[in-house]
Amino acid sequence: MKKKVLSVLLSAAMAASILAGCGQAAAPAAPAADAGSDASEAEAEAPAAEAETPAADTAASGEGGKVLNIAAWNEEFKTRLTDHYPGYEVVDGTHGKIGDVTVNWLITPNENNAYQDRLDEILLGQESASQDDKLDMFLVEADYALKYVDTEYAASVEGLGINLDETKDQYQYTKDIMTDSNGVLKGVSWQGCPGVMIYQRAVAKEVFGTDEPEEIQKLFADWNKFNESADKLKEKGYLTTASVADTWRVYQNNVSKPFVDGTTIQIDDNIKKWAEDSKDLYDRKCTTTVQQWTDDWNKGFYPEGKVFCYFGPAWLIDFCMAADTEGSIAHDGGWAATEGPQGFFWGGTWICGCEGTDNADLVADIMRKMTMDPAVMKDIVLKDNDFVNNRPVMEELANDTSYQNAVLGGQNALKMFCAGADKIDMSNLTAYDQGLLGDYQTSMMGWMNGNFASYEDALEDFYKSAEVRYPELTH
Repeated sequence: MKKKVLSVLLSAAMAASILAGCGQAAAPAAPAADAGSDASEAEAEAPAAEAETPAADTAASGEGGKVLNIAAWNEEFKTRLTDHYPGYEVVDGTHGKIGDVTVNWLITPNENNAYQDRLDEILLGQESASQDDKLDMFLVEADYALKYVDTEYAASVEGLGINLDETKDQYQYTKDIMTDSNGVLKGVSWQGCPGVMIYQRAVAKEVFGTDEPEEIQKLFADWNKFNESADKLKEKGYLTTASVADTWRVYQNNVSKPFVDGTTIQIDDNIKKWAEDSKDLYDRKCTTTVQQWTDDWNKGFYPEGKVFCYFGPAWLIDFCMAADTEGSIAHDGGWAATEGPQGFFWGGTWICGCEGTDNADLVADIMRKMTMDPAVMKDIVLKDNDFVNNRPVMEELANDTSYQNAVLGGQNALKMFCAGADKIDMSNLTAYDQGLLGDYQTSMMGWMNGNFASYEDALEDFYKSAEVRYPELTH
């Protein structure tokens, strides 16, 4: 019965999940529009209590396979493994070697849900696949991690042979998000993703007379001050942010209740405040409604883009702001970081071992080396400027006066990141979030662009979209 339920859930791109580490019940993520009745029937046949986690030692039953299959959506983890895992050898663009084991990379871009669709297909075929074709590891992001955590396909970290005490230095939220409804840890990450406000030094000096983080923080310490400072930026011809989407995760990470309670959609005050503040800033021409990651959004990475600030974690600063492109603000060390109005996090990548892998020892060793070994963790920070999931390492480097971030003009912003990482709270996360948060932003941007006469009209549009996506929900 359990396999039947999992098949229905995953084939419909759903999984009933509970984030036990935070105590928040989560629900099916992003189902197909016609999947509601099938999912309801499956749930009726098999109550949540039936989806027990496999015995801890089942994942380690293999005796050492010759192929390690890893599913991911981009090259990030592949690059980390290539650069930092001892003994990893590059064979070609999609293969590597670790000892006598061939590493086979199954990379499918995220666009249009393609990665999750392929991952679901692979997982559903695990039982009938030959041993060398079975998936051994897969990567997940925060936005949809819950979809996989409470399934039998994600192996227990302890079942792979890792003692939980080995994870003691990892930030708690990174473990909470990968803990299933039985309290079993199902994945680990090398990253922590607390965020900061990243602002242009030159613009700060021109408009506010200083680019010192402590002084800029005073001007942007809460949303009222943020909105007031936006007027001064506008007077000098600058946008405060490239898009209203830039502040979305800051507001959304600071909600006091989950987006779904049982089967009822609920709108937190901070979510409503984002819409109202963003509409006000947009009407005052202090920001835009362009989509993130578009060319229009990226223009702010250059002086001619006239954008004062972005919000993001370490990976945005060093990997996404055109640091390698001559003429960009990042290339010339023209950004700085401060805390901003509220703490938040954005993203993260988790490593999951597959139940039944015949390379359990190797999977466990990769997890240990890449997420628990302090020497490797420190090496990732120093060489890649990533913020790693190891509190002692990050605290050491935060107090290291020799550590500098070139993109931030030599600033060491790690104390800000460390403080933010300890405050991240996953208690309001649900597996509905990826779909609902996107629908909410779409409807509210429609209001900002004049497609709806009022917030209430935009909210009604959101409810309609949400109930098409998730027919079992009400409001």
